[in-house]
Amino acid sequence: MEISHKANGTYTEVVASGRLNMVSAPSLRSYVSEVVASGSHRIVINLAQTTFMDSSGLGALIGCLKAARQAGGDLRIAAVQPQVKMVLELTSMDRVLTAYPSAEEAFGNE
Repeated sequence: MEISHKANGTYTEVVASGRLNMVSAPSLRSYVSEVVASGSHRIVINLAQTTFMDSSGLGALIGCLKAARQAGGDLRIAAVQPQVKMVLELTSMDRVLTAYPSAEEAFGNE
């Protein structure tokens, strides 16, 4: 999995490309924790290029959400692919991690 980020005004977009599984999940969690520690508390994880997610990946997203909220911010996900969406729906985590069509729309009205 490749992970990068860029600041977009009021939020930081983290782009995750590849498979979000037990091998890559710790990397994503660590990466987002570093972004939050650097002062970015409003995070959007862009999953447009994330082709697969397992339960470890879901756990990483929840850990990232927790880190952002503990810092006084929030975390949202965007551009969710069908397989990832299915995992979110099957676990009912789509109620906690609302998916937005794009990173721009995730914090667009705030």
